Amino acid sequence: MYGRDADLAALRAEGARITCYHSTTIMRVGFFVTCLVDLVRPAVGFAAIKLLKSGGADVYVPPLQTCCGQPAYNSGDRSDAIALARKVVGEFEDCDYLVAPSGSCSGMIKTHYGELFRGDATMETRVAKLAAKTHELTDFLVNVLEVKAPTGQYKGKITYHDSCAGLREMGVKGQPRALLAAMPGVELIEMAECETCCGFGGTFSIKYGDISARLADNKCVHVQNSGAEAVVLGDLGCMLNIEGRLRRRGDTKTRVLHVAEVLAGEAS
Repeated sequence: MYGRDADLAALRAEGARITCYHSTTIMRVGFFVTCLVDLVRPAVGFAAIKLLKSGGADVYVPPLQTCCGQPAYNSGDRSDAIALARKVVGEFEDCDYLVAPSGSCSGMIKTHYGELFRGDATMETRVAKLAAKTHELTDFLVNVLEVKAPTGQYKGKITYHDSCAGLREMGVKGQPRALLAAMPGVELIEMAECETCCGFGGTFSIKYGDISARLADNKCVHVQNSGAEAVVLGDLGCMLNIEGRLRRRGDTKTRVLHVAEVLAGEAS
């Protein structure tokens, strides 16, 4: 296997051999890799699994997992969205928790799956149960595993971008900041309009390119004006959008990092 197939296979193998080291009660955590992590930055997945492992979780990576169905859902393709959602439910419902290194994908599962199966009593029940145990990564680390201080190391000035879905659908705000602030070498600087959209929004960036580009430019200005050496965030879609725009604007120095990479000490 080569490329993305080898990367995902390695992620699955990593998840398959993780056991609980710090807890007398093993919780089985289903790790939802996400399409972008699989295709573009598998290192984020490895970092997230490392964090879950160090927190005491038994991590399971379903070997045939694919997409959460969000692109189809946002494009009005309900039949494909339902098929993918049904697949996700079947793969993860036996786990104690579902955790994703993405507020967008976890938000799709937790917030929108119920709408897809409205009127189907059996699926509504299954979806509700899965939604109740679905978490974005940093929320899970803080509120379930009760991690106080990450074991990874990072030194430098950083600012944090709140992704739309993570903030508004999953309630992710203080969790990543608390973990980052607990790292001795990190200086966390808040940029202006940290909660404002970066312009990605999945298919939004394709449908409304001009608006998306303006939002991305505004975000880049706020990142640069903060004085931070890196912008950290929890969704790979936002990462790719912000990093791409920074580079197009001639900024080759500002780093764009996933919070999992920083917390796990994989961003040095």
